[in-house]
Amino acid sequence: MDYLSIIKHPVEAELADFISLFNQSLSHEDGLLGSALEHIRKRAGKRMRPMLILLMAKNFGQINLSTQNAAVGLELLHTASLVHDDVVDESEERRGQASVNATYDNKVAVLVGDYILSTALLCVACTHSEQIVTYLAELGRTLSDGEILQLSNIGRKDISEDVYYDVIKQKTAALFEACAGIGALSSGASEEDVEAAKLFGQNLGITFQIRDDIFDYYDSPEIGKPTGNDMAEGKLTLPVIYAVNNGGDESMCDLALKVKARTVSSDEIAKLVAYTKEKGGIEYAERRMWEFHAQAQCFIDERVKQPAVKEALQAYLDFVIKRTK
Repeated sequence: MDYLSIIKHPVEAELADFISLFNQSLSHEDGLLGSALEHIRKRAGKRMRPMLILLMAKNFGQINLSTQNAAVGLELLHTASLVHDDVVDESEERRGQASVNATYDNKVAVLVGDYILSTALLCVACTHSEQIVTYLAELGRTLSDGEILQLSNIGRKDISEDVYYDVIKQKTAALFEACAGIGALSSGASEEDVEAAKLFGQNLGITFQIRDDIFDYYDSPEIGKPTGNDMAEGKLTLPVIYAVNNGGDESMCDLALKVKARTVSSDEIAKLVAYTKEKGGIEYAERRMWEFHAQAQCFIDERVKQPAVKEALQAYLDFVIKRTK
């Protein structure tokens, strides 16, 4: 099934307008800055976040200029956060392309990220909506808070499922929640509908992240990263958290703590991956993923009335859980 075509169908014209506005916002005549911004423009993804904003606005009313400016502002905020994250993580690649810090250097990457963030604020100011401006500002703080929580969690001696959810709610899920909430807000949805949209976005985002985390336990060229990559970066995700907390093997708990301390070897990661699969960690994560999927499904069933929008949001939710990379 071509999920992306179904998702895009009700908002195809408006998405083209968004892309034009977004590319304009990431343009500059200056040599170095212009070159760095062009480098970022070339790595455009599937536009999943802007499509969610547009679909949610259309569900509750009309896509308008406020919707478009909010969508550009949110996508720019996200883009700036990725540029900064690559500096923090010392990443050399983003979406199969050299990162800004690898192509230029850390100083340029930080300053380009700051420039994009400021551009995001200018775009969202054009919505003339205090609620949307406030929401976007709060999102910026939430994303930073999530990154800091993830870093602080490395030093903790416990392996907590609750902390895992706290981190993904403040990182991945917060973006989906903001897209859904801001889309609804921009088209004049009621406070009750906006809150329902935000909850849908959060459940969608958690589903997305758990699916991403499960990918890490299988070596596939389609996914584009080796098995255990998250552990190599010091991250414990839901499958291994469940396995070590319920498997009863203290030596595996010790290995998990070595992951957090970034002192684990590749052989030890392979042992943890095998142990996670043996103790049902993958199955547990899949069950939890489908539970969040079911909660998101309730929103589509109860609050989406237009057939084309309903089909698109259904395809969106199903794509998140059935995608292969």
